[in-house]
Amino acid sequence: MDKLKERIRREGKVLPGNIIKVDGFLNHRVDTIFMEELADEFAKTFDISKITMVLTAEASGIALATICARKYGVPMVFAKKAKSDNIEGGLYQSDIFSYTYKKKVTLIVAQDWINANDNVLIIDDFMAKGYAMRGLIDIVNKAGASLAGIGVAVEKGFQSGGDSLREEGYPIRSLAIIDKADENGIVFRED
Repeated sequence: MDKLKERIRREGKVLPGNIIKVDGFLNHRVDTIFMEELADEFAKTFDISKITMVLTAEASGIALATICARKYGVPMVFAKKAKSDNIEGGLYQSDIFSYTYKKKVTLIVAQDWINANDNVLIIDDFMAKGYAMRGLIDIVNKAGASLAGIGVAVEKGFQSGGDSLREEGYPIRSLAIIDKADENGIVFRED
């Protein structure tokens, strides 16, 4: 999506460790109108008339996933990274390594909120190595639900998570794929 790429070029920063900082519009300060445009792009790829929920991981994907769910007329569920006292009953869990926090975390979704009748669209703001995506896919599978697709705003293509999932046959739409990010700037993969 050219508009997203332009926004990343204009406002994004590359931090040490190939961290792409776009928190001025995507995942700290959120440009909700722009997020609606991203939701519209995902709707061009996935059959949203058949999805029953949007699923994401806590925390930075919640804003985009919520806007997508609102536009598609379905609930949004986010996998928590810690069990809180207000979660009761059975849980679906998946252990992942958090690339952002550099530690193992457990994604948790209450069994009340996802089941075999669901057709799930996973939405997230970023994908690097794909660990969070694999955890979310694992939860969808454990619930016996169907996976409608995976929508990602920004994929760090040089970290191979998306390519690996594509090779396994998962339907993924990344709106901007970054193939290189360093002190010289950002290079996007051509669509």
